[in-house]
Parts: sequence; structure tokens; C-alpha cells
Amino acid sequence: MLERLTKYSLDHPKAIIGIVILLTALFGSQFTKITIDTDPENMLELDQPERVLYNRVKNEFGINDLIVVGIVDEKGIFRTEALERVARATSEILKIRGVINEDVVSLTTTDNVKSAGGVLDIHPVMERVPRSPEDIARLRQDITENPFLHEKIASADGKAVALYIPIQQKNMSYRIAGEIENILKRELLPGQTYHLAGLPVAEDTFGHEMFLQMAVVAPLAFLVILILVFLLFRKAIFLLPVGMDAMFTVIWTMGLLIGTGNTVHIMSSMIPVFLMPIAILDDIHLLSAFFDRYRVLGDKRRALLEAIKPLYRPMFFTSITSAVGFASMYMADIPPVRVFGLFVAFGIMVAWFFPIMLTPAVISLMNEEKLKKGILQGSDNPTFLDRFLKAVGRFSFSRARGVLILALAILAIGIIGNLRIQINDNPVRWFKTGHPMRVADNVMNRLFGGTYMAYLVAEGAEAETIKRPEVVSYLDRVQAHLETDPLVGKTSSVADIVKRINFVLHDNDKGFYKVPDSEEAVGQFLFLFQSSGDPDDLDNFVDRQARQANIWVQMKGGDNKEMEKVEQSLVDFMRINPPPEGIALRWTGLTYINKVWQDLMVFGMLKAILGSFIIIWLLMVIEFRSLVLGFLSMIPLSIAILLSYGLVGWVGKDYDMPIAVCSSLALGLAIDFAIHFLQRFKAHYAVSRNLEETNDYMFAEPGRAIARNAIVISLGFLPLIASTLIPYVTVGVFFALLMVFSTLATLFLLPAALRLVGTRILKGR
Repeated sequence: MLERLTKYSLDHPKAIIGIVILLTALFGSQFTKITIDTDPENMLELDQPERVLYNRVKNEFGINDLIVVGIVDEKGIFRTEALERVARATSEILKIRGVINEDVVSLTTTDNVKSAGGVLDIHPVMERVPRSPEDIARLRQDITENPFLHEKIASADGKAVALYIPIQQKNMSYRIAGEIENILKRELLPGQTYHLAGLPVAEDTFGHEMFLQMAVVAPLAFLVILILVFLLFRKAIFLLPVGMDAMFTVIWTMGLLIGTGNTVHIMSSMIPVFLMPIAILDDIHLLSAFFDRYRVLGDKRRALLEAIKPLYRPMFFTSITSAVGFASMYMADIPPVRVFGLFVAFGIMVAWFFPIMLTPAVISLMNEEKLKKGILQGSDNPTFLDRFLKAVGRFSFSRARGVLILALAILAIGIIGNLRIQINDNPVRWFKTGHPMRVADNVMNRLFGGTYMAYLVAEGAEAETIKRPEVVSYLDRVQAHLETDPLVGKTSSVADIVKRINFVLHDNDKGFYKVPDSEEAVGQFLFLFQSSGDPDDLDNFVDRQARQANIWVQMKGGDNKEMEKVEQSLVDFMRINPPPEGIALRWTGLTYINKVWQDLMVFGMLKAILGSFIIIWLLMVIEFRSLVLGFLSMIPLSIAILLSYGLVGWVGKDYDMPIAVCSSLALGLAIDFAIHFLQRFKAHYAVSRNLEETNDYMFAEPGRAIARNAIVISLGFLPLIASTLIPYVTVGVFFALLMVFSTLATLFLLPAALRLVGTRILKGR
């Protein structure tokens, strides 16, 4: 049937090309409907328990995502002119659309609890800019003596202040951050510097920069692919079918994704870069075979038909296995990952269809004279690639046992490297070291209590539970324990409010900086705080029924491992110090949510790998009708994956989001060459009945096609290295390594294995 389709395209090339162009235009018309989503939180299902809890906590405690702004002055921030500029900048920031003014934490907006003549006095930390040295000293003392403010809104060395700016929606953070930067550039003194940190702005910035990078990296990858194809074939005429197949595959895939109502998420924005090198794999096999056959036959039609006939089965099975590798992502519990996997699988099958019908149609319309001039008049002298492949073929076949023993030793090194891998991630580390987000992260977490926000929610069984002294005291003990961990810079809760009021109402007697024993006193202190200051300040820590309390945990690091360590530390504490009866503690917050979805992705990918590995092996057994050949086909795949991930372990690279994504992609691509090698080897041996002769044949045209593909797909991903974003760099390097290992395993191990067992397993086939 496939051969009839190719013949039809050769007989009616203009009709085939016209239909493909029309369909491409229809898919391309869907691009106007594009909607973009840059929020990593949407990696989780809407009804995922941790996400449901986080949304409920944000609603009940009036919590919003924060942009943390740091203003640094090496001359000292506690100077009249410096504080004046900070106040002016803060005032302008409050005017930005999307900023929740009443919850901004800063010198001018946050209340300080003091007493005046035995009466509670709650006013902003800096109601007006101090002018005299005495007033400045008093302001600094007020901040230093209040644990609620110290190292939260001002650094211990007096050189920096921080603003915590809550925003209405996380997807506003990139725009709001840009407006904040403009204000700070305009208002700050010469020599003063600023930094913007926090997971919301880091994640939204990454999303925006990623789409900008796609606009640069995708065309660059396409250009590199065309250059490589030209260098390998030295024929410009071959660029047309290759370019059409790559572009049309991307347009069909993205058009279908958008047209079916899916948002273009961080994951799906990477589809073009992944598809373009993959889309031309079959093209290069076909063009390589056509190039050789045309030089013998001098007839386009016969050369095309003879070139593609032995490729139908390996092209189909390599496409199916690649599609299975991507589609396996549907087993992940991450919606954008499922979308990504399914649509890349669709793109791979589109890319399989084009070489069968579109490429032959395009070649059939090429000018015969130009083809003859470009191909027939070429040099017959062996190229460097020909000589290299011939040497590899002879070496791997003649030194079969040595090659396999060496492979086992290398494999052992890879396995040890895999055992060294650590699962860890942090969205801020998706930027390169010198990126402003990384610089801000380092500076802010060194000067202040921490920019990674997590929340620990204490839930009681009934209303007024939180007003019980033993409950507030327990929260205070939990905070004290958490702050012993160097990863936790600062904590804040209702216990701090109660202790502060008790302290100031007793004339700043340090003996009263504690939670009172009376429930009546606790309730009275909370009432005084709420009625004397901003009621919303208390709502951030206690819900209206006083059934729940919220501990703000500011962490100095946002790695998954760090969040897990803090979690375990609390578990150990609670084992020895159980909470009061009826009280349960639960973690939430953006830092915790990131850990949840990243863990789901990592383990989802591992599950997908195992499932896909078994499915691909079964497909190989069915295709080759042999358990042994099915096993041999999996050797390059297994070697490539174990060595690639082993290298990840040896260099100390964390198993993070981009590495997790690559794991499923690796399954589909790394077996491509093995299928072509074994299919062509089996077919030739059926005629020659001689292993050595068949091996020599494999390192001629079939070997050239494999090597050319390896070069294109390895180098085709390398433009990703030019990105300023670490996930792109990781994918580019990882895939280059994966294809190199897969190619070497195919060209060295399969001939060696077939030398030893080929006669037995191929006999009668």
C-alpha cells in the first residue's frame, strides 16, 4: 500500500503538493487563536489536592503571590536622602495596576506595634522620612528590636531594605516587575542598586523569555539543519524537500494543538525545536539512498522507488517507536506534559507521511538535467565519512569480543553514574548564573530572611481554636524549631503578634515577650491589634473564625531537596513534640507546590519510561519476529540512555524538569538507528547469506544514512546552547550526547553482536 502511495505521488506530484500546501494553510490559520500560559502552577490538575489546598489558603488568609524588591545602598540605607527615595519609589509602586496596596510590606506601609503611655500604638514603621540623626537612629532601633521586622524589611547591616509586593494574579508579575524597574531606575539615587526576586516573577520571566528564545532558537536550529544537509550532500536542490517537511510538520502540529483549544504552555512552546531535527530523519535516509541509486540508474523515478522500497518498514517502525516514546508522556500526572507528548507524537507521524508522498513528489518535479549535473557529475572518490565508516565496520566486526567487553566496562561506569543522580529542581536555577534573576536571588537571600515563601497551616477542629494559649505557644515552638534550620531565614505567625503586644503593654519588659497563659488575654491582644491597626494584617495569619492559623516560612533556598529537608525537620520535631489535641499541620505555598509538581513530573516520567520501554521491545519482537533480534535492537537504546544519564550523575547535574522530559524523548530517538541497521542487515543477509559481506554493505549506503542523520540531529539541537535559559541548554547538550552514544552503540555493538550470533538467529530468515 505504501509503495502505491509513493507511485501515486510520482504520477500526480502537483496534486500532492497542492493538497499538502492547502492543509498546511488550514493548520496555519489556527495560529491566530493562540493563547499562551506561562504559569508552572498549571502543571498540576485543577483538582489536585495540594493545589486545591493552596488556593483555599490564599483565599482564606488573603495571601497573594509576592514580588520581593530589594534596594541596596553601600553607603547605608538609613540616611535621609536614601530613605526619601525609598519612600517615593514605594509610593509610585503602589499606583501600579495589579498591586494589592493594603498588603504591601515595606517601611511606609507596614505597622509597628509600640505602646505610648500604656496605650497600644500601631502606626507605620516610617510614617514620615526622618530628618535628624536621632530620628534615624530611633527608626533603625525600632526595626532591629522588633523580630517581626528585623531582616524582613531591613537588612541587619543597615545597607538594604525590602518591599514585599503582593499582586492580583501571578501572570501579571512580569509586567509589574517591568514597571517597578522603571520606577526604581527613575527614583533611586546614583549608586543605589535594586533586585527583584521571588518565585512568581522568576517563573513568569522564564515563561516570557522562553517564548522570545523560541523566536530566535527555532529559526536558528532550522538554519543549522539546512546548512548541515547541504554540507553532507553538497547539493542545494535537496534543501527544498527537507525544508518543506520540517516547516510543514511544525505548522501541522502547532496548528492542531492551537486549533483544538489547547494553550501554548512552557512545555508545548518547545515543540518546534524538538520536531525540526526529528522531522528530517526519514528524509535523510531517503535522500541518501536516492543519491546512491540515482548515480547508478540515472533515472529519477526508478531511483526513488528503489531507494524507498527497503525503507518503508524501518521508517514506519522508527516513527512508531518515537511516537510511542513521546505519547508515553500521557502517563504523567502533568496536563501540559500530556499535551506535549501527544502532539509531538502526532508531529512524528506527520513527518513519517511526508517522505512517503511529499518528498518524492518534490523530487519528481526537479529538473532532470540539473539533477544529473549535480549528482552524476560528482566525484566518485570516497569521502572522509566513507573511509571512517569502512574502518569502523571492519574493526567492530573483526574485534567483536573485545568491543563487547569494552562496552560492558563502559556500561558499568554508566550504571554507577546513574546511581549518583539526585532528583532536584528550582525554577530560579533555570536561568544562567549571571542572569539578573540569579543575581537577585543570591543577594536577597543573603541580606534578608528569604524570598522563597512557604506556608504552614495549623487547622483546628472548631472555631476559636487558635485563641487557645497552648495552640499559640505550640506555633511559637514550631517557629523556633524551623528557624534553627539555616535554610529557613524567618518565620511569622499570630504568635509573634501576641508576644509583641504582651511585650509592649508591659513597658517592653523582656520577661513578657511570650504567649500569655490566659485565652482571654490572647483574644484581647488580637482584638487590640485588629482594631488599632490594619485588620487585614491579622487576616494573613488567622482566619475569621480563628479555626486556622498560618505560619509564613521564608526560605533562603527553593530547591526541592531543601523544601523536603525542612518538611522532614518538622516531622522529626512533631514526633517528639506532638501538637495540641485537635490541631493538624499542613504545608502549602508556591515553594511547596513547585516541589509537588516537579516530583509528579519526575516520577511520572520514570513510569512512562518503563512502560514505553516494554512497549517498544514488544514492537521490535513483532517486527523482527525474534526475541533475540528484539533484544539486540534495544541495546543501543539502553546503552545511550544509561551512558547519557550516567554522565548526568558523574558531573553532578540534578535530575530536573528538562532532564525528566528528555527521558521519554530518548526512548523514541535512540532506537531509530538500530531499527534501520537491523532491518537492512537482515534484508541483505537474506540474499547474500554471508555475514562479512552484509557487514561491509551496511557500512556503505545504510551506514552513511545513519551517520548523516546522527550528525544532523546531534548538531541540529546544539543551537539550544546559545539560549540564556538552562533547560534549553540542557536539552541541547543532552540530546547531542544521546545521539552520539546511540550512533556509536549501533555502529560498534550491533556488528560485533551479529558477528557472534548472527548466523544462528538469521538462519532461514
